[in-house]
Amino acid sequence: MDLHKTDPEFMERFEHFALEEVPGEENQQLPEKTRYMAILATLIGCGGIDAYAEALPKAVESGVTPVMIKEIVYQAVDYLGYGRILPFLVRTNEALKEAGISLPLEGQATTDYENRLEKGVEAQVEIFGEHMKEAWKTGHINRWLAGNCFGDYYTRKGLNLAERELITFCFLMAQGGCEPQLTAHSKGNMNLGNDRDFLIRVVSQCLPYIGYPRSLNAITCINKAAEE
Repeated sequence: MDLHKTDPEFMERFEHFALEEVPGEENQQLPEKTRYMAILATLIGCGGIDAYAEALPKAVESGVTPVMIKEIVYQAVDYLGYGRILPFLVRTNEALKEAGISLPLEGQATTDYENRLEKGVEAQVEIFGEHMKEAWKTGHINRWLAGNCFGDYYTRKGLNLAERELITFCFLMAQGGCEPQLTAHSKGNMNLGNDRDFLIRVVSQCLPYIGYPRSLNAITCINKAAEE
C-alpha cells in the first residue's frame, strides 16, 4: 500500500519532520551511518518491523554494512528476547538475499564455550568499571549475563564496544519500562566516549520512530547518569 496515496497529508507532515526537520536540527545531528545504526536498533526495540524494512536500504546507503546489520539484530536477542527479534532476523535475511548477498555471512565470533565467561567479564569491566569483575558470582542470571550477553555477543567482531553500547541504549530506550537499565547503559556509553551530548543527539534522531514519552524518559535517564 502506498501511504502517499492513501494518507497524503499524514505522510507529508511525517516525512518533513522525520526526514528533514529532525536530521537538520542544529546541534542535534549525527553522521548518517551512526544515525541509521541507531534507527535500526530503535525500530527493533519498539517492534517496528515494517518501518525497519523501509529503513534497511537507507541504512545500507549510509554505510551500514550487512555484517553490522546482522550484529545489531543478533545483539538485540539479549535485550528483547528471541520471540521479538526473530521477525527482524527473517526480514533481514530476505532483504540481503534480494540484494544478491549470499548467506551465511562470514563468522564474527571471537570466543568459545571455554573462554566466553572470562572474555565477557573483561568486556563488562571495560564498559562499567572494575566493580564488575566479581558481579557474575552473585547469581546464575548475572553469570549468564556475563557469559552469554557479553561473552557471546559483545565480543564479536563487526561492531566495536562503543557501537554495541549505542545500540543497547537504543534497544532499552525504544522498548520502554527499562529505565534502571537505560540509566546504567547511559553510564556505560559515557565511559566509552558516547557522552551526554551524543546520547541526546541519538534520542533526538530516533524520536520520530518511538514518540515523545519514551524519548523524554530516555533524556531523564541520560541526565541522571551524567549527574551520578
